Amino acid sequence: MNFGSIGGIAGLWVVIAAAVLCAVLIVLLQPWLKRYALARPNRRSSHREPTPQGGGIAVMAAAIVVITAAIVLAPSGGDPARLAVVLAAAAGLAIVGVTDDIYALEVIPRLLLQAIAVGVVIAALPPELRIFHVMPWWIERALLLLSGLWFVNLVNFMDGIDWMTVAETVPVSAGLVLAGLMGALPSDATVAALALGGAMLGFAPFNRPVAKLFLGDVGSLPIGLLLGWLLVLLAGGGHIAAALLLPLYYLADATVTMLRRLAKGEQVLRAHRSHFYQRAMDAGFPVYGIIARVFAVNAALVALAMLTLSRPVMWLHIGALIAGAALVGALLWSFSRSKH
Repeated sequence: MNFGSIGGIAGLWVVIAAAVLCAVLIVLLQPWLKRYALARPNRRSSHREPTPQGGGIAVMAAAIVVITAAIVLAPSGGDPARLAVVLAAAAGLAIVGVTDDIYALEVIPRLLLQAIAVGVVIAALPPELRIFHVMPWWIERALLLLSGLWFVNLVNFMDGIDWMTVAETVPVSAGLVLAGLMGALPSDATVAALALGGAMLGFAPFNRPVAKLFLGDVGSLPIGLLLGWLLVLLAGGGHIAAALLLPLYYLADATVTMLRRLAKGEQVLRAHRSHFYQRAMDAGFPVYGIIARVFAVNAALVALAMLTLSRPVMWLHIGALIAGAALVGALLWSFSRSKH
């Protein structure tokens, strides 16, 4: 799809198609989800009533169908085979997620299957793609595998209150689309970002607080995989600062929380309510207040990322990263100090 000539119109249609298809699929799936995929409250939950989960089935199905249709109807000149491998890995991870949603897989098999999906995506990266040229190729790929596995799981960990994943995925996807329009991403990756963002918009009304439907692992895991793939492509194009800035809130909240739990000797794989946004909610902070702040910080991070793309100046990139870290740090501090 040639975004250089028809970017606005083509992109809008991709977003609309993904949003509408996702919403239609949710309406069709809801009776089945209510019967077989109820999420019952536990120690990690923010809800008090059993609520259907599995909305990610519609999100991923809509995204994959629209991406495929867009590439077939308007070839972008990219590598369709590599894109097909990535989408197949995302679909496979969605199957792992829906199985876990219904039957609760053990930790080791779940991590192994996730690692396979991440490994497939990394294997599909262009061989010439490098992020740190001073590092041996195989070491960089091994680090990408570990980083990708962590990113997939942190997106899953952070999906703990209504609209949280919407407030993260929509701005990050929008930032990736803007990066594509600026020539920092391949056209097929830009289409993927458009479709993923559109599908999440179609899911959003059903997940609005108080949610009538949850995303589930079937959605959060492959969303993490697709976003991780797009961010690696962005970093591999020489835009490391932008690739770090876009997901910085999720990276900071999940990583700092894990390190704090490790320091206390807690089992990091056990369900918990220690994330900063969860602590804010437990202290009485309203859900809409949390989501509004997360969305606002993410919008600011998108603006900083676009600034780094527009000006390839080292001091500017460092300054943008410092500013982004300060914004995220201030948000985490406000959540940890909530007295509402």
